[in-house]
Amino acid sequence: MVIKSSKVKYFAHLEEALNKYCRAAIVEFDFVGSKQISNIRVALRGKAEMVHGKNTMIRTCIRNMIAKSENEGIERPDLQAIVDIMKGNIGFIFTNGDIGEIKDVLTEHVKPAAAKAGVIAPCGCIIPKGPTGLDPAQTSFFQALNIATKINKGTIEIINDCTVLLEGNKVGTSEAALLLKLGVKPFEYGLRMLWIFEGGIFSPKVLEITDAELAGKFTQGVGFVASLSLALGILTEASLAFVIVSGFKNVLAVALEVEYIEFDAVKKVKALLE
Repeated sequence: MVIKSSKVKYFAHLEEALNKYCRAAIVEFDFVGSKQISNIRVALRGKAEMVHGKNTMIRTCIRNMIAKSENEGIERPDLQAIVDIMKGNIGFIFTNGDIGEIKDVLTEHVKPAAAKAGVIAPCGCIIPKGPTGLDPAQTSFFQALNIATKINKGTIEIINDCTVLLEGNKVGTSEAALLLKLGVKPFEYGLRMLWIFEGGIFSPKVLEITDAELAGKFTQGVGFVASLSLALGILTEASLAFVIVSGFKNVLAVALEVEYIEFDAVKKVKALLE
């Protein structure tokens, strides 16, 4: 009964959040500690609300909401889009504010972490050449990875820069042990933004689009409309300026041809031609 009661409360909380907030960041919780999550909650206080749980419960809650809406004759493709991506250890950060601020908070709360054996490397790792500070008795760690070394002043020195980890590959036991010995923490873990929910599912890359890029795309689109309008001989708002300019050029050409020099524009053109 206690479990059922907690599920009912969770369903009510998630449904309230989906109806209350107009957008959300869908984030991944892999390798993020409870203390780190607590710090993020504090940083988001007053800006956003974090909700996460088992994927089966989230899918069940959203499907119930979709079914309820369909009974009322309302389609919710936006909610169905959430169900389709519910894979892995993910949750929601709901807000009515700017998603960019949420991204800034998540970026601030990223912590370095050691490489653990069996984990898929989120990034590569290169150990630079030079002294390591390790005594000669520990050369076996380097030999296991075929890293060329020499003994210099009683410590192990790496001869050349060497790649220990490749992005997307599994971390081996030898690599993890060597990086631990060197005190290198190659990875950074935090809440990683996977999707943005706002009437549908979008990539976080939309946050990187600037106003200048939007203005450039709009101008390019207007140019395409103007070109198409001129080619078809259809007057539109986009092509109006070009039609006026083209007509004025024709007026200038005729005025110059018949030597009707009665207005300033023709006088200036005639002066340039002379």
